Amino acid sequence: MFDNIGWGEILVLIVAGLFILGPERLPEAAAWLGRTVRKVRDFATGARQQLRDEVGTDLEEFRKPIEDLRNLRNFDPKHAVRQHLFDGDPDPLGLNNINGTGSATGNGAPQGTTPHQVEPLRPGEKPPVDPDAT
Repeated sequence: MFDNIGWGEILVLIVAGLFILGPERLPEAAAWLGRTVRKVRDFATGARQQLRDEVGTDLEEFRKPIEDLRNLRNFDPKHAVRQHLFDGDPDPLGLNNINGTGSATGNGAPQGTTPHQVEPLRPGEKPPVDPDAT
C-alpha cells in the first residue's frame, strides 16, 4: 500500500504532524491512526475470509490460471525454446570444445590444462612485442 513512500517522506510527515498537532496531541493522533489502520486491515481480512467461505472450491479453480498468467510475466522465449529443444544443455551443439580450444567449464583452456596466469606489468614496463604482428 505504501510502497512508494520512503523514510524521507515519513520523516517530513512526522515533522509536519508535530508542527500541526503539537507535541501534546501527537501521541494521541498516532494511536488513533494505528487503531484505524488495524480496523481497516481486520475488515479486509474478514472480507477475504468471507469470500473464500462463500465461493469455496471455485476460487481454487480460478487461482491456478491466474498464477499461470503471473508466471508469463517472467516468460523468456529464448530460454523456453532452448529448454524445450535441448533439455537445458548449455552447449547443445558442442561449440565450446572445438579444436581443443574450449572446455566444458567454459574457461577457454583445453581440458586437462590450467589457464596461464598473466602477471600485470610493473610500473614503467612495456608490453612484449609480437614479432609476427609486423
